[in-house]
Amino acid sequence: MIRFEQVTKVLGGRKVLSDLSFEIRTGEVFTIVGSSGSGKSVTLKHIVRLLTPTSGAVWVGDTEVSAAGGRKLEKVRERFGYLFQGGALLGWMSVYENVALPLREKTRLSASAVDKRVMEVLKMVGLENDGDKLPSEISGGMQKRAGLARAIVRQPEIVLYDEPTSGLDPVTSRTIDKLIRRLNTELGITSVVVTHDLQGALMTADRIAMLAAGRFIEMNAPDAFVKTEEPQARAFLEAQFIKEGSF
Repeated sequence: MIRFEQVTKVLGGRKVLSDLSFEIRTGEVFTIVGSSGSGKSVTLKHIVRLLTPTSGAVWVGDTEVSAAGGRKLEKVRERFGYLFQGGALLGWMSVYENVALPLREKTRLSASAVDKRVMEVLKMVGLENDGDKLPSEISGGMQKRAGLARAIVRQPEIVLYDEPTSGLDPVTSRTIDKLIRRLNTELGITSVVVTHDLQGALMTADRIAMLAAGRFIEMNAPDAFVKTEEPQARAFLEAQFIKEGSF
């Protein structure tokens, strides 16, 4: 579904991605892990052409998104939902209004149809009783769930998650992880997750790919990933106290 072909990206004179080639399969949860500055978020931004490769190509289905523009690019982006790191909720709008906003801006649905869809996704993320609250009145975990509701309200084929558990306590992080996995299964979507949280990646991912210096040094299913002998990936696992059979 999503394919990178020899993608290199140079930012500020530094090669952030280096000849990166891989494919994300339809319907899977594909999780990218790695240390700060390894190129995780840069990779994610290339998928929806928030960044353009210095060289190489990015494909979404049959569309070379890295070369698309205008209506063609807009049409590809309509296939995506995006959960930003901070949730990116509008502080002066209620949770309900934040979730309804994409429907009101991008569709011609009636008010009753908008209301029905918003309430459906709020229930999916466990916020059906919190729609009238402002973002400042709910917890960080609830804000992430509200951001996720907004990301899926237009029924996207693909959802991109940028550090979905960043800043959350371990219990809340695991709640978000379970929600990502459940929604991926229930909605039949493809999920691409960027995270520092390897414990969460092991819980949710079909495949985990580790970036280091702009290249994937390990890519495997969780049970195989924890058995890696690749030195940097091994050190990353050990730094988070993860051993084979511990997840």
